[in-house]
Amino acid sequence: MIGYVTVGTNNLERAVAFYDELLALLGAGRFMEVENTFVAWAIAPDKPGFSVTLPFDGNPATVGNGVMIALVVDSKEMVHKVYDKALALGGKDEGPAGPRGDQFYAGYFRDLDGNKLNVFCQTDPAE
Repeated sequence: MIGYVTVGTNNLERAVAFYDELLALLGAGRFMEVENTFVAWAIAPDKPGFSVTLPFDGNPATVGNGVMIALVVDSKEMVHKVYDKALALGGKDEGPAGPRGDQFYAGYFRDLDGNKLNVFCQTDPAE
């Protein structure tokens, strides 16, 4: 149902550098660009994408209160790898990678513009 999600930025060059490295860990590459305004990444053309843009109205980008983008991965190890990479790239911790309940494993962070994301996987309760 989701085609792609977009977050705003006030510094496209910085945001693109952050997401080029972070999303590469998930196997995603750029699939759409509008010079000096917008870049989108995806794992494949038929999979949901993630994009970053300067606001169309020309006003500063702001963080949506209560908005969060969740990135799904296939293992706890990958949760740690993406979460750690986000922090190494200058992202801010919003909750360290670890279990959340019996079948959910996630790490929460904010990107360089303050947008909140998490990286998660579903887990076996027997683990």
